[in-house]
Parts: sequence; C-alpha cells; structure tokens
Amino acid sequence: MVYGSTYLTANTLDTATSTVQNRPATHVSAGTAKFLAPTATNIGIGIYKDQVFVRLFGPAGVVPRPVPPASYLFFALRDCVTIFASFNVPPLLGPMLTQQLGEAVQRHASGQTIAQFVVPATVQLLSTPMHLMGLDLYNRPYARETAMPSLRDRWAAVRKNWAVSTAARICRIVPAFGVGGVVNMKVRRGLMEKLM
Repeated sequence: MVYGSTYLTANTLDTATSTVQNRPATHVSAGTAKFLAPTATNIGIGIYKDQVFVRLFGPAGVVPRPVPPASYLFFALRDCVTIFASFNVPPLLGPMLTQQLGEAVQRHASGQTIAQFVVPATVQLLSTPMHLMGLDLYNRPYARETAMPSLRDRWAAVRKNWAVSTAARICRIVPAFGVGGVVNMKVRRGLMEKLM
C-alpha cells in the first residue's frame, strides 16, 4: 500500500507535468513538486504503518501507548531522505552516469538504472539512524519513576544497531525503490509511448 501509493502519486505528477508543460508523455520530472507529492503520500501512509508496527513490535508486556511526536518527526525525516534519493536524484544523476560509463557497461545497465539502485540503498546509511532514533524514543520514553535516557544513551543504542539495521533497510529498499523504480520507469514509459 505504501509503495504503490507513492509510485501512483509520482506517476500521476509526471503525467500531469508532461501534459501541462507540453512535454513528451514519457517525461520524468525531478523538481520540488516531484519531491513534495510522493513524500506527502509516503509519509502519510508510512507513518500510519510505522505507528502500527511500533505498537506491534514494541516492548513485551507493555500496554501500547501513543507514538510520541518526536518519533513521528524522525520517521518523517527518514522518509523525506529516502524519497528524495529514490525519486529526485536518479533522474538527475542517471544521465551524468550514462555519459561517464563506457559502452560495455551501458550494454548491461544505463546510468539511470544504476542510479536507481545505488542511491536509495546508499542513503540508508543516513536515514537508518533517524529510523532507530524514532523507535528508541518510543521504546524508551520518559517516565516519572525512571530517568529519561540521555542523548548519549540514545545515540549509543542507535550506534549499536546501525550496521545491522542499515543492512536490513537496504534489503528492504532495493526491491521497493531499486527494482520497483526501474520497473515503474519502464512500465510507465511503455504505457505512455503507446498513448503517443
């Protein structure tokens, strides 16, 4: 639901942009609107999903509680970074990579395809700490009977789980925005070329 809605929003925006700006139907935008529309969709649905997951997989024996606003903020930042890396950077970086790659490499994959796989995966190094901090804020809240974990304690928990969580998130992001992004691009292009 999250990824399908995000791609539908991005594709709808590209189609509307192509129509309004009198560009080829296969045009793919990479501007501010392309960042804002899929991000709003992804964050809205993604935060709802995260809220459910945090409650399902939170500390055992604890009655589920509301997700704190700070957790939502970290989840939203994580999604902004991932959407920017998945929808805005590849169309800009792809042509540059294509120019720089030799013909032998281009026979197997275009710069756009390489960028679509590498950029969303690589940005997980940055977005995973945001994800982990949001989870930590939920799992270790301030309570009157216990001291609030210090920023140093929270950062230690993030650092401890950073590598394994980054690897897990890359394994999740590559199919969603690597494979999904390339398949979406080719299917959309094929469908739009039939309409031309």
